[in-house]
Amino acid sequence: MDRREFSVKSGFFFFLLFNLFSFAYCSVIYNITTTKAVSPEQILNSPHQIFELGFFTPNNNSHDQYVGIWFKEVYPQTVIWVANREKPVTNSSGSLIIGSDGNLRLLDGQRNSIWSTNISGQWKGSIAVLSDDGNFILKNSITGDNLWDSFQHPTNAILPGTWLAYNETSGMITNITSWKSDNDPSIGDFTVAVLPQTPPQAFAWKGSKPYFRSGPWDKTKFIGIPETEFYYQSGFALIEGPQPGIAYLNVSILTNCIYLMLVISPTGALKNLCWVKARGWYARWAVPATPCEIYGACGPFGLCQRNEPNLTCRCLKGFVPKSAEEWSKRNWTGGCIRRAEISCGGNTSSINTQGGKLDGFLRIGGLKLPDSSKFLKVYDENECRGHCLNNCSCSGYAYVIAIGCLVWTGNLLDIYELPFGGQDLNLRLANTELSESDQKTKVKIITSVITVAIITLIIGAMIYCFMKWRAKQRTKRNETDRVDLAAPNDTSIGNLQPIVWRSPLEDEDSVELPLFDFHSILVATNNFDINNKLGQGGYGPVYKGTLQDGKDVAIKRLSSSSSQGIEEFKNEMKLISKLQHRNLVRLLGCCVERQEKILIYEYMPNKSLDIYLFDLERKIELDWTKRFNIITGVARGLLYLHRDSCLRVIHRDLKAWHLWSEGKGIQMIDEVLVDSFSSSEVSRCVNIGLLCVQDQAANRPTMAAIVSMLSGEKTKLPEPKQPTVTFTNVSSSNSQSQSISTWSVNNVTESTIEPR
Repeated sequence: MDRREFSVKSGFFFFLLFNLFSFAYCSVIYNITTTKAVSPEQILNSPHQIFELGFFTPNNNSHDQYVGIWFKEVYPQTVIWVANREKPVTNSSGSLIIGSDGNLRLLDGQRNSIWSTNISGQWKGSIAVLSDDGNFILKNSITGDNLWDSFQHPTNAILPGTWLAYNETSGMITNITSWKSDNDPSIGDFTVAVLPQTPPQAFAWKGSKPYFRSGPWDKTKFIGIPETEFYYQSGFALIEGPQPGIAYLNVSILTNCIYLMLVISPTGALKNLCWVKARGWYARWAVPATPCEIYGACGPFGLCQRNEPNLTCRCLKGFVPKSAEEWSKRNWTGGCIRRAEISCGGNTSSINTQGGKLDGFLRIGGLKLPDSSKFLKVYDENECRGHCLNNCSCSGYAYVIAIGCLVWTGNLLDIYELPFGGQDLNLRLANTELSESDQKTKVKIITSVITVAIITLIIGAMIYCFMKWRAKQRTKRNETDRVDLAAPNDTSIGNLQPIVWRSPLEDEDSVELPLFDFHSILVATNNFDINNKLGQGGYGPVYKGTLQDGKDVAIKRLSSSSSQGIEEFKNEMKLISKLQHRNLVRLLGCCVERQEKILIYEYMPNKSLDIYLFDLERKIELDWTKRFNIITGVARGLLYLHRDSCLRVIHRDLKAWHLWSEGKGIQMIDEVLVDSFSSSEVSRCVNIGLLCVQDQAANRPTMAAIVSMLSGEKTKLPEPKQPTVTFTNVSSSNSQSQSISTWSVNNVTESTIEPR
């Protein structure tokens, strides 16, 4: 072999050796045994490669290495558990091994133990694996029993399957603690745990001082975190043990969240984080979100006003600042004291001052209830009230659905107004305070009645003057149909000329609307710019427009291919203009020019319900309670159209029969509501819907009956019959039967049907 051949072969050998070494350097393993360790060059994967465990550095400039668990597909790297938080590996020679006693051990370059699972006893043949739910488990390889797992030792986050637990008997409490900073996983200032109380509630501490509390658990949510009520479930599950004083709090994956976790940040924010591919991590809620949510911000008997931009406190009714000087400096922590001493049964001097009358309670709604409540097993609210009234140290009580009776003794601390929801607090006050409150209430009622009466008179006078003016204007118009095609330049509604369509035979069928010129429509919509398009209806597109006076409007442009002709166009104007109701969109004007047929409506900034129903992320905001309220509201709106409107309108549509006949009506529910709807309410709604589309008018309930059915007043509902696929207008040949002229909202055409 010559020198050149030797050099070539040697080079190839070293090239192959280098590649094999590189492969081993970045290898992936699926378990740790007594003969297989994890080095800084290796990654331990879960079976389906959802999670990874290995060495990481909190930032690229750090030489400190930690062993942690993170999501494999999430970027940037999100670490959810750290082994050696307080003692990093400071060189690149560390390794995670199973020692001779069966414990997991993290060794540094000098083979010193930095971290260990520290289980007692000798366990030979141990094996460590990473599960697809993110749990790092040390097992007995022979029996398969778990010897240790990371879910029982969380760091700063809990995943579905991880527990915040307490055992009042043993004194065991599982908590999570924040990182010191975003780049330092060592133990920070904030700790979160669930306390062994009845009912339980979660606390966050800053050092040894309370920082935030969740409020009591009501079997589905913590009532002091109202943001959880936006979702069809809170994302929490609190399971109480077989004996009192044991409970486990877990988070659960919700619809549209691929990953979900509860994490405490280095700044003390407790966040419920959801991850989706298109959006990454986002907070479904985070607390504390305002200064009011910091524990005890307003001191005893102080009420924090949560909606104020800065921390603002006021005293509860019947209380005054303990130090007016401190409160003037916006130092609220001293709180408030009673203005009038309570009688408390045996306090004779106080009773005499109050004219012999005992204490009472003032109900304050919409609150996060105070801390340090005591739970009482009573039958109803009256018993709860009586217990508090008969206890001289009782400061107030609350009767919370799904919890029961809560009473407070001594100071009331950590109270604030919630933006929605909240609970009623019954505050104990001296009778003189309650009498003053009643007097003020009477004054407010009288003032309100007088104000309403004056406003009604003014509005009545204005309407009378307007009707007189309108009558004079009508006498000036021709009796035949006409369209005034004047083109004013000012598109303010008050300056537009009216358009009048009048039936020669029925003056009451006339329609009078402001007329817009086509040029002003082009200006308002920026020449029907696609960016202003709000949607596409059956007869053409709808655009957002801005008039010259700055008013936003919705402009419906009938397409030339639309089946809606001039008569249908007139009918729609008649229909909308005659329906005057606060929940119905108003028609502001029209444009008939250059073969264009255009309607101008008031602009609805919240858009339509389908924006939420058919959006994968927004639909979860509509839980079953909200949807049932919408159904009830629609029913009341239809009742107005059927019975109270001057123009009778009947809406008919056909859905939901084969599923119902097969006993599968519940399957029509939206998938996002699968765990949170009332099956009885859903069945009732489907049953009512089918009754509404029965062929014979006698079988269809009135809207008044439907509203009653939805409210549950009528528990036994008639069984619907199978409806036909198509509907035909029904007119009676019997001269004695009455019929009414109605409008079809679907087609905007007149028809005659039997009234219900």
